[in-house]
Amino acid sequence: MNTHTKIYLDHAASTPLDPAVFDVMKPYFLDFQGNPSSTHAYGRALKHALEQARRDIANCLNVRPLEIYFTSGGTESDNLAIKGAVEGYQLKHIISSPIEHHAVTHPIEELEKEGKVTVTWLKVDRKGQISLQELERTLKAHPRALVSLMHGNNEIGTVYDIVSIGQLCRQYDAFFHSDTVQTLGKVPLNVNDLEVDFLTASAHKFYGPKGVGFLYVRKGVSLPPLVTGGGQERRLRPGTENLPAIVGMATALKRAYERMETSGQQEWELKSYLVQQLKTYFPGVRFNGETAPEHCLPNVVNITLPGAGDPMLLFNLDLKGIAASGGSACSSGATVGSHVLHHIGVTKEEMPRSLRLSVGKTNHKSDVDTLIQALQEILVPANA
Repeated sequence: MNTHTKIYLDHAASTPLDPAVFDVMKPYFLDFQGNPSSTHAYGRALKHALEQARRDIANCLNVRPLEIYFTSGGTESDNLAIKGAVEGYQLKHIISSPIEHHAVTHPIEELEKEGKVTVTWLKVDRKGQISLQELERTLKAHPRALVSLMHGNNEIGTVYDIVSIGQLCRQYDAFFHSDTVQTLGKVPLNVNDLEVDFLTASAHKFYGPKGVGFLYVRKGVSLPPLVTGGGQERRLRPGTENLPAIVGMATALKRAYERMETSGQQEWELKSYLVQQLKTYFPGVRFNGETAPEHCLPNVVNITLPGAGDPMLLFNLDLKGIAASGGSACSSGATVGSHVLHHIGVTKEEMPRSLRLSVGKTNHKSDVDTLIQALQEILVPANA
């Protein structure tokens, strides 16, 4: 543990576990025995808790409980939807974006390498937006394809119009998968009103536990399992369920929906203050991705700082007790820069002075002030 870290500005990577969520989870670690698949009283009690969690999540999304399948998180859910749809429906073409999370791009690339599909990677502009016109042209050329486009980008915060995307998919008999890991719990999603076949989520993005998520599969759509060995989750995802985490996830999502308006407003206000302070103290700072409220996440700011920058910027911020990111946490340790920033035109030379800052309910304006002071101390000597 990095005990010196005092300011956490990396909520897009993971959010801290809500203590109230932990309180709900704790009895399922210590007091409940048995397996949810067992037929005795112990098992039945756990099965009831499992299905109540499923109902709670379904109610938040306004979907049927039988459309929710529990998984280990967003990555497994993305793989299950993409590989399962291709196999189950013998799909031959996938349409996606080059700035999707690697949990989407990598399985697509694997399917392409294996010769199972051809792929169209839609162009993105400097803000990370796709063209709906290009999507429609591609769907005309490849009807009954799989379209995989995320709702909100994890690195630059750009939000796609998944309502219009879903309508185009339905018009051309295509399947639509959307990774909503970054938006679920932050913006209201009435999934029943969306033309989406698969939707993925991960609990640790909305103050729930790590290592658990779910996949929404529209009723009438079926998928083959990636692994076999049991009848759990209606045979789509066999294996004994991680019940404490599942109960925690359902609790965290309910709390997120109950507090969404207030939390969203607080995040917007803090994000606006952060943007204002960056503009004031670092003239020439560039904001990567969408900045208009209707087209971006309420908590993510991605910037490229002016000047020569500092190749040890993140490390030096960490030494000052500030946790931030240069891109997706899932790509940490990579020797190349962010694939998202690359595709929206950030150069290799600019990568070391690019930052993703993501605020959450643990942050205050004083954290922003401390960040600005730290950046001045790190960058001004380098640029003097």
